[in-house]
Amino acid sequence: MSHFVVIGAGQAGASLVAKLRKDGFEGEITLIGAEPVVPYQRPPLSKAYLLGDMALERLYLRPENFYGDQNVTLRLGQTVTAIDPAAKTVTVGDEVIAYDQLALTTGSDPRRLPAAIGGDLKGVFTVRTLADVDAMAPYVVEEKRVLIVGGGYIGLEAAAVAAKRGVKVTLVEMADRILQRVAAPETSDYFRKLHGGHGVDIREGVGLDRLTGTDGHVTGAVLSDGSELDLDFVVVGVGIAPATGLAELAGLEIDNGIKTDSLGQTSDPSIWAAGDCASFPHGDGRLRLESVPNAIDQAECVAGNMLGAEVGYVPKPWFWSDQYDVKLQIAGLNTGFDRIVTRPGEGSSVSYWYFKGPQLLAVDAMNDPRAYMIGKRLIDAGKTADPDVIADPAADLKALMRA
Repeated sequence: MSHFVVIGAGQAGASLVAKLRKDGFEGEITLIGAEPVVPYQRPPLSKAYLLGDMALERLYLRPENFYGDQNVTLRLGQTVTAIDPAAKTVTVGDEVIAYDQLALTTGSDPRRLPAAIGGDLKGVFTVRTLADVDAMAPYVVEEKRVLIVGGGYIGLEAAAVAAKRGVKVTLVEMADRILQRVAAPETSDYFRKLHGGHGVDIREGVGLDRLTGTDGHVTGAVLSDGSELDLDFVVVGVGIAPATGLAELAGLEIDNGIKTDSLGQTSDPSIWAAGDCASFPHGDGRLRLESVPNAIDQAECVAGNMLGAEVGYVPKPWFWSDQYDVKLQIAGLNTGFDRIVTRPGEGSSVSYWYFKGPQLLAVDAMNDPRAYMIGKRLIDAGKTADPDVIADPAADLKALMRA
């Protein structure tokens, strides 16, 4: 009987094993995760869960009994230390486990501050795991002072939750503007104004020089412009890196993540990869997507291909971010845009449409689900849109679908 082993018990790993069973695989499945908890959702961790609006059990992707009912062996709180592709084994502690096919859904790791500038002080947190957020929660209370390092979506979401809890928030972004790597200036302007209205002190073009501490706990920061802050804790949101360590030790090809073909197969034909850790062919280059929808869709595609489907993965990128009472929904990839078309919505809603020449690339929609859905359908279908129709708030966006 075939034995499929999956390393990484996050969104991609959980989706992959569920799809294997749904598609009729009757062999053994082992899902190995480093965290001592069943697979759970990460996006609500720093929002609803940290705010106390979501119980732990609601984070779980599936009920605890799902894995037993599906005859999936869960090995939680265990770390794989080695893969031997020639012998087709993985090592967990003192145990060696044989596999017929192996899937790597190892996800990504948060980038951390160097110890040389105080990154190892107590009270310095990243926002990635349940343990991270549980450790941070006692600090996220009224009148505490936090420095958030990084003005991407992770940092801004953390700022929103802290501000809602009455924490005094300072956010520093070393680039010229927040969201500079991922969004147009218009989107940056929208969220800068939103956070300013909630009392967040955003400082752009300013980095962190060093953290200071007393008795091993962070108490302050010195910024690159020479200013100093008194602090109770720090949240680091400076991006994530694909977790490729195991793959590298196993000799697999790496290219901005574990390199796969369009099927999700790595340089070893018995090893597959999906989710944040995997890069795959896209257009004339390669792409690695950090999102829940990609983790699910790619993992399910890989599961089918492990069973012989031979279907290439075609991404349909979409993302979201919740900050205060604003839901940002993003469709498409804005890489290479040269024009932004703004569409005012009702009330404070608005959408920004990214074009490269005549081609629609992406849409950022703030509290405008209609604009998001129309934009997503157009992008998924490979269609473009008339900028004049988009810019006219009186025009019916549905007409774009009929064009």
